[in-house]
Amino acid sequence: MSKIIGDMEPISIFRSRFMPKFDKFLNGLSMITIQDLHFKYPASEFRLIVPEFAVAPGEKVAVVGPSGSGKTTLLNLLAGILPPSQGSVQVGEITVSTLGDAARRDYRIRNIGFVFQDFELLDYLTILDNILHPYRITTALKLAGDVRKRAIDLAEQMGIAKHLKKHPGELSQGEKQRAAICRALLPNPPLILADEATGNLDPTNKIRILDLLFDSVAAHGATLVAVTHDHELLPRFDRVVDFQEFQK
Repeated sequence: MSKIIGDMEPISIFRSRFMPKFDKFLNGLSMITIQDLHFKYPASEFRLIVPEFAVAPGEKVAVVGPSGSGKTTLLNLLAGILPPSQGSVQVGEITVSTLGDAARRDYRIRNIGFVFQDFELLDYLTILDNILHPYRITTALKLAGDVRKRAIDLAEQMGIAKHLKKHPGELSQGEKQRAAICRALLPNPPLILADEATGNLDPTNKIRILDLLFDSVAAHGATLVAVTHDHELLPRFDRVVDFQEFQK
C-alpha cells in the first residue's frame, strides 16, 4: 500500500475491488512513480510527504479529501509546476523532479493536460483561441489544420461550439469549465490532471462531460488523476486516494 501524508497526517491509498487489469506499460514502468517526496511552501507550516505512490498507465485515479490537505499541490508536483524539496517524481520515462524550469515547461506542454480549478482562460482571447493556446506558446506542438478541426469537434462534443468566437467573460462558469477541458484534451496528452473538472457543472452536464473525459482517456490510452469533492462520481474511478478517511 502506498502512503501520502498531507499536513503531516499519513494517508493510505484504497484500491477498488473493481480495479481492471492493466496490460499496457511504458517499458515496464508505471505512468507515475513518486518516491520519498517532500514539499513545503515558503513561510508556511504546510508540508506534503509522499513516501511512495504509483499509478499504472491507463488508470483513472480520484483524489478526495478536505480543503488544504494537499490535493492540488500533488497535481502541481506531477505537472512540474512545483518542484519538490526532495525526492523523485517520475512520469513515464521522465524524471520531472530533476528538470530545470524551461525543461519542466516543455514537459508539461508535451505530456500533461491540466484542467485547472479556476480555468486559467485568457480573457483577451476567444474561446477557440484559448483552446488552441498550448500550440501557440511552444514549438513542441505544431498547430495544423487537423488540430483546429479537432478543437472544433471537442467544442461540439462539450456543447460550447456556438461560443467559440466569444470571450471567457461572456460564458457561464460551467461553459468556461468545458472550454478548459477542451484545451486539456486537445494535444492528446498521456497524462490528464483534473482539479474539480466537474465542479461548476449541473448534474446533467456533469455526467455528460465526465463520459467525454473518460472516453478520451480510453481512446488515447491516457492516465487520469482527478481531484474531486463529488463522492457520487467515485465508483466510476479505478482507485481513490483519500486524504481523510484513511488517516492513521
